Amino acid sequence: MINASDGARDGPSGTIKIIGIGQSLRGDDAAGLAAVHLWKQIYQAGNMHADVQVELTELPGLGLLSLLEGSRVAILVDAMHSNSKAGTVRVLTESQLEAFTTGAGSAHGWGVAETLLLGRKLMSSSLPGTLILIGIEAGQLNLGETLSPQVKSVLPDVARLIEQSLNIGPHPE
Repeated sequence: MINASDGARDGPSGTIKIIGIGQSLRGDDAAGLAAVHLWKQIYQAGNMHADVQVELTELPGLGLLSLLEGSRVAILVDAMHSNSKAGTVRVLTESQLEAFTTGAGSAHGWGVAETLLLGRKLMSSSLPGTLILIGIEAGQLNLGETLSPQVKSVLPDVARLIEQSLNIGPHPE
């Protein structure tokens, strides 16, 4: 299980957290992990964002809520399942999450959508004011498989979306 942190849980408030979510041994479910890893290689090397912290986590479940605490903006990257073509990339806002509940929006059980909706109901003031969700449509999710060619081909685009999202989110005065 990956749970690599760049200090996201210990960071000061006002940070931007980029969280890659997935299962590294289940094919396209690793898309969120791979995309955030690629973003770090391309954009963070030599251009450190002081207020950005990165987290890679497998199956965080409700633990996702604690990863989000203390940030002003969170960018979540995860595989999703919406019956679109594998490799389709969607940028979702928190208000669009209702359409991705009951297992529809995550490639694994209790998903990001359900967790965030519950978090807003129970601990809204602890969560970031801005949540950006980047979903990558999964094709194959077989145990022991690697990313499909369709998902691999969109990873540079997703890394670019992550970088662009850093420039869109609200910035402190």
